[in-house]
Amino acid sequence: MTVQHLSPEGMLQPVPYHHVAVGTGTKHVHVSGQIARQADGAPVAPGDLAGQVAQALRNTAIGLTGAGATFADVLRLTFYVTQWAPEKIGDFMAGVAFTTGLEVTSRSPGKNTFSNLLCGSSL
Repeated sequence: MTVQHLSPEGMLQPVPYHHVAVGTGTKHVHVSGQIARQADGAPVAPGDLAGQVAQALRNTAIGLTGAGATFADVLRLTFYVTQWAPEKIGDFMAGVAFTTGLEVTSRSPGKNTFSNLLCGSSL
């Protein structure tokens, strides 16, 4: 699938993602419910947000690969982080960047970037 990333004039600039992503093609893959656990259910990186994000994304990558896709094909990722606080963003983004190899802070056209990262919170 081809993905075009946009951040049109008149929208908040700069941000560490693109405001708009347009996907064209005939195949849609949805991967859901990925957490910081190995295939055998063993927890990964307890107490380490970057490590937990990285493991959840490694699991997501396995699902994408199984469907013939990569993170370069991803239009949107939604994350739910327990006990979220803004000061955790550095560790969170480190886990994303480490695992995906995609720049999550770049605004340069043509680079692989996530179009939309949504952090939810659960207390």
